[in-house]
Amino acid sequence: MANIVLVANLNCDRILQLDKPLAAGGRFHYQDLGRRLGGGGANSGLGLVWAGHRVALVSQVGQDEKGDWLLAQASTSGLDCHLVSRRPGNTCEMMLMMTPDGERTIIRPQRPVFELPAPPNWRNWDALYINSSAEGAVSWAKTALPHCLVVAQLAKDNRQRPCHILLASESDLQGRTEVSWWEFAVEIAGDCLQAFVVTQGEQGAVLCSADGQQHVPAIPAELMDATGAGDAYAGGLIHGLVSGKTLPDAMLEAARWGAMAVATPSSVPGVLLKDYLEQTAG
Repeated sequence: MANIVLVANLNCDRILQLDKPLAAGGRFHYQDLGRRLGGGGANSGLGLVWAGHRVALVSQVGQDEKGDWLLAQASTSGLDCHLVSRRPGNTCEMMLMMTPDGERTIIRPQRPVFELPAPPNWRNWDALYINSSAEGAVSWAKTALPHCLVVAQLAKDNRQRPCHILLASESDLQGRTEVSWWEFAVEIAGDCLQAFVVTQGEQGAVLCSADGQQHVPAIPAELMDATGAGDAYAGGLIHGLVSGKTLPDAMLEAARWGAMAVATPSSVPGVLLKDYLEQTAG
């Protein structure tokens, strides 16, 4: 078992099932499927909990009924929420518009500013994962780098992400760099960077390092709901690395987690991943 800190969002997802794919200027019928636990913190964290790790979530929710519900859902699912802070006001609700082909469009309000407190004692932790625009994330990462594994998701802008392993999807890189993927990653993550993992959906993923590139294939899966697939991949990658796997083997494990995520009609990982982890643990 590893002790893992996730700096990531905890969301209340409102699911609207549409009758047909979205198109500009169209009219659509929808079915309100209610709310469900979501966000990168839950989507990455639950699989890590099922894999036997202690997972502490660092996030922020409002002081309202939705915030109470989120904390109750996350805590009863096994996530350690003692580092989740409460802010005055309402918890933001994410609107997920799902189409019959399993694709989704997300609409959300602008997130309030979230300032991280002083970092924990990193000697007590094995890994830190950052997938958040929280203020202070750079400081947390820099203090953690000498003591534990640091994995980070590329931000939507080119803010610094000091880490050992940087993650991004190929679509995130479109139009953002004229240099090689590895050179771009080093500019973002700094000299401690060991690898840049670029996911390519059903085409697999590319492992970039100072030594070159290596392709790792995807695991075929039937698409039911693409929500949270990238977060599940990140969770699988972290699990593989803290379990002592090589990077290519950890990426293959991550591909398994991602495949089971898209084959499950939910934001968070479902029974496919839970059963798989129970079987492999046994």
